Amino acid sequence: MKKLLLIPALMLGSLAIASDYNYEVTPVIGYNIAEGNIGLDNHAAYGAEAQYNGLDSVIKPELSVLYSKADYEAPSTLNTNVWRVALNGVYEYDKLGAVIPLVKAGLGYENMSDTYATANSNSAFVDAGLGAKVPFTKNIALKLEAVYMLKYNDTRYDNNLAVLAGLNIAFGKKAEEIVPQTAPVTPVVVDGDDDHDGILNSVDECINTPAGFTVNAQGCALDDDKDGVANTVDQCPTTAFGIEVDTKGCALDDDKDGVLNAKDACPNSPIGSKVNSEGCPVLVNLHVNFDNNSAKVKENSMNDINKFTNFLSTYTDYSAKIVGYTSNTGNAKYNQKLSERRANSVKKIITEEGIDASRVTAVGMGEENPIADNATEAGRSENRRIEAELTKN
Repeated sequence: MKKLLLIPALMLGSLAIASDYNYEVTPVIGYNIAEGNIGLDNHAAYGAEAQYNGLDSVIKPELSVLYSKADYEAPSTLNTNVWRVALNGVYEYDKLGAVIPLVKAGLGYENMSDTYATANSNSAFVDAGLGAKVPFTKNIALKLEAVYMLKYNDTRYDNNLAVLAGLNIAFGKKAEEIVPQTAPVTPVVVDGDDDHDGILNSVDECINTPAGFTVNAQGCALDDDKDGVANTVDQCPTTAFGIEVDTKGCALDDDKDGVLNAKDACPNSPIGSKVNSEGCPVLVNLHVNFDNNSAKVKENSMNDINKFTNFLSTYTDYSAKIVGYTSNTGNAKYNQKLSERRANSVKKIITEEGIDASRVTAVGMGEENPIADNATEAGRSENRRIEAELTKN
């Protein structure tokens, strides 16, 4: 029948559905279309629905009660009270866009207060319907339904279609499901000794100790003098605590003057210097050599002079005496003057680099104090030299 196609289309905003609650009550109002009930007009319908959600089932039981006051077509002055009570099973779908669709079906009973002579009778009916909920809040929604009811009335079948709308109210919040706690699984430790030092991995604090190293109870290489270099490779195993050492475990002496860095007051002494107990130079061979009968500084000597100048710039409390020497070739008086000229040549270079002239003096010693054999050319070349004597102010 064409009137059975009257199903409302529902499109509104989405909110939480009422399935979190045990109970739902929906006062409804609507319109009943009577098809086949002898002599009855279409009429308004009022009622209520109660649904229970506490069962562990997708089908929820619902009790529905509808009341109508229906007029007879003839005579028009007659009417009857119509009561319909039904027990339905309701299935709600997952939310579809803005609404929650639902279907329902069940059995009911219709009671008419006045049947008159129309052959209407009180009897059971079956019903089926569809509808939707449109939530407003977590527990309030608009509920719309179309319910078809089929009743066997004496010798024929009567049809009714009720189109209903109501305010669905949910209450009685369900207890939260208790998720069983799973005891944490303790991993099984498979112990080993990856670095083969005799200490198991689980207690080895130095798990990558090189092979052959003697280790302590924590699996770390022994270092008796606590200098950070394992005994196995430490060439100075009794270094005093706190002394800075090289990779071989020996105390550092960067300027190679025989005084360790830790005690060296002048850690940048020119290489080859004679130093005092504090590691500060007292005599420096500047390795400045000259050609025979010349006071001109060779280019290959400039590096050593520059290093000495840097030392004087760093240690401003030192004064230097530049001492010039010659070999024994030639006249001794001439060689004395030549050694003075050589000393002054070096002094000039140093002062031109920014060292105050008051800190630098120059003297010549001529042929005195040879450091090599003057009988050979190589020896005479070494004796033509410059030394620097340092004095702390």
